[in-house]
This record gives sequence, structure tokens and C-alpha cells, in this order.
Amino acid sequence: EGILGWPGPKSHSTEQLKNGALSSLSSASASITWAIVPSLGQEEQALQPNTEHLASELILAEDEITDTEDNEEEDLGVMDDQRSVILHLISQLKLGMDLTKVVLPTFILEKRSLLEMYANFMAHPDLFLSIAAGATPEERITCFVEYYLTAFHEGRKGAVAKKPYNPIIGETFHCSWDVPKDRVKALRTSSASVVSKDPNKELGQDEALCYKLRFVAEQVSHHPPISCFYCECREKKMCVNAHVWTKSKFLGMSIGVSMVGEGVLYLMEHDEEYVFTLPSAYARSILTIPWVELGGKVNISCARTGYSATVTFHTKPFYGGKVHRVTAEVKHNPTNTIVCKAQGEWNGTLEFTYSNGETKVIDTNKLPVIRKKIRPVAKQGPMESRHLWQHVTISLKEGNIDAATEHKHRLEERQRAEERQRVALTAQWKPKYFAKEGDGWLYLNPLWKA
Repeated sequence: EGILGWPGPKSHSTEQLKNGALSSLSSASASITWAIVPSLGQEEQALQPNTEHLASELILAEDEITDTEDNEEEDLGVMDDQRSVILHLISQLKLGMDLTKVVLPTFILEKRSLLEMYANFMAHPDLFLSIAAGATPEERITCFVEYYLTAFHEGRKGAVAKKPYNPIIGETFHCSWDVPKDRVKALRTSSASVVSKDPNKELGQDEALCYKLRFVAEQVSHHPPISCFYCECREKKMCVNAHVWTKSKFLGMSIGVSMVGEGVLYLMEHDEEYVFTLPSAYARSILTIPWVELGGKVNISCARTGYSATVTFHTKPFYGGKVHRVTAEVKHNPTNTIVCKAQGEWNGTLEFTYSNGETKVIDTNKLPVIRKKIRPVAKQGPMESRHLWQHVTISLKEGNIDAATEHKHRLEERQRAEERQRVALTAQWKPKYFAKEGDGWLYLNPLWKA
């Protein structure tokens, strides 16, 4: 139970991704170990993929310790010398241009990988686990919407917009949470847990009084850039599987990032599957103090129960208007009745109104955050996010932009060299934890197969 070991993928599917994939993505039928590029240094050699050894990696729960990393970014805005770099970059871009292959300056990086940012969607794992505690389908989808609306603010801490590292193909991220059982309650009784914020009580938790929530993410494709993540709680018989392809576009004084793909939440005790999508993100005012807003309409739906929800992230109007507004509506499709409405700010206060007239307010800033547990870098494999990017992160923390750029360039060059090798050998990249299935990607050993 304390060990997670994963078998190697066995997929041979070559179906193309939806949304106009650049090339068909298939898994190689044979395990391939390719030669080490002679020009690579010692550090890079250790990182050469050898798929024969990939299957045996074990993640020991007892090695994980509470994460003390603080992701708060300094709110300094753009320095004058940096502004000229950005202006030079902007002068070469066209409106609507795809930024996937544009190398952005290192000083706008965020000191963590995109894979780790996806883990921050679970900053309130008690709200996530409460979904399964709902007594009726209506209560469960409403709990999902409550969790979903509070899932974004922790990943976007600090007002300043910075960009997480683009994950390298084959990069992985593992973490877990110990969630106090007394904090996991169904919707109508959970208002108390929203207010309680006693960090001391949280840290000294006895593990027997906690649910274990585990998370793994992997970068399964480089072009297009596709990340997958999977999260499970065995005791609550629930898990999430998601694949996301990020597409960046230049929009003048802002950059838009759309999240193509979807996630599925499986509640096995209720035999329910909830399919959901993710909003787009926009980095605004990229020449002064850049800030992030979310935009677009997302859907959550459960075919079995007939319930669905629409969540709209409103971008700020050009004149006046509030920022970070979000509205949501939960509907029972067979009877066409609205059972819950929500409005507010995704990084502020949210107000929920239920069909029976009850209301509930959640202040995302007062929600207790349960810190993830992660193994120290010394115990991580060479392709795990924090191990892989450690030199870039250290250089950024020290304010040494040149060194950070150099380390980042080395990683990217290594990725390009490996890509050239695979093309020469006509070898397909074979992910470690996920396999291509139809238009999406599935975790190899999900809870429903256990």
C-alpha cells in the first residue's frame, strides 16, 4: 500500500489527437534503448532515457515530506533592461502567432514546472474528497463545482504573471496529500470546514486519521506539448485522469494560453464519470506588471445522472468592470431545472445559491491549504520535475538570470538531440505512466482496473 510501482505501457494506437494534431502520436511496440550522444556531458548522460529500467521505479510514501517550497512570486514588474528584451521579442511576433516554438526570456519563468502547477489544483484536497461524500447525484455535482471553482487560486498565487517551465518530454512529477478525515464532509455540513484554519492541528495529523491522495503527472509529447496527470484516493474509491495540450498565442499586449483536452473524475462507488474541461489563461500587460486572468466557458457533465454544469470565467471588459469574475450554473438536463448557481471571483469570494433557497459563501483566501508531500530532490529520479530543473530554479532564486538561461538551454538542447535521434531511428517516444487511447491519454494502472 505504501508503494506505487507502475508497469510499462502496452499501447500501439496511432490515432490522431483531436483539435488538429501536428503529427500522429503512437507508442513504440518495442522497448528501445538509444545510444548516448557523444557530445553530452556527464549530467546529461545520466538523463538519457533507458526504457528497460523505467518500469521498475518505485515511489516510497515514507520518503515524502511536507513541501516547504513557497511559490509566491515577487511583484516587481518588468525591469527596464528586461522591457527592451520583451519589446525586441514582440517586434518579431505577429498577431495570432503560435508561441509554442518561441523561446521566451528566462526572467519571466516561475521556478516550477507546469506539471507541478497542475498538482496545485489539489490545494484543497478536502473539498475534492468531499465530492464522493455527497448523498445524491445533485449534491455530488454541486460539490464538484464548489471544488472546481476553488481549484485555481492556489496555482496562481501572487498577482504577477510568470510562466512555469515547459516540461521536457518524459518529465514526471509525483506528490501526495494526507487529508484529515474529519475535514471531508458532504456539502450541507461542510460550511464549518471552510472556516477552520488551524495549521498546527493540520501538521500533527496522525496518518490513520487521514485519507491518502496520490498524484502523478507526465509530459507525454513534445509537439504538440501534452501533459497528463492522474490523481487517486483508494479509500474513497475516486480518481481523476486528465490530458492537457497547451497552445499559446500572441495577442498584442497579452499572451493567451488555451488548454485543449479534458479530465474525467471517476466516482467508483456511485459508478459515475464526470467529464470536465479547463479555462484559457491570459497574461496581460506584459510590458509593465504582467498579471493573469482566466477566460472562457468550461463544461462539467455526468452522462449517467443527467446533471451538467457550465462555468464561465469572465475576462475584464476594456473599460470598467471587475477582474477574475466567474459564474456557474448546475442543471438537471432531463427536467431542465437549475439546481445551483454560483458567482464571485475565482481568487476571492464565491457565493452559491441552491434550489431550496439556501446560500453559502466561500472565501478562497480563507480556505485552509493542505500542503503536498514530496520526496527531497536527492531521492528523486533524474527525470522528475524538481530534480530536472533544480539548477535553473537555484539560479533564478539567486537572481542569476544568465546561469538560469544556460541551464535551461542545456535541457532544451538535450531534448532536441534526443528528438533527432528518435527521428533517425524512426523510434516513437514511449511514455512511462500513460498510454494513448482514442483521442486522449489514460493512466496505465487506474483505480478502476485494480
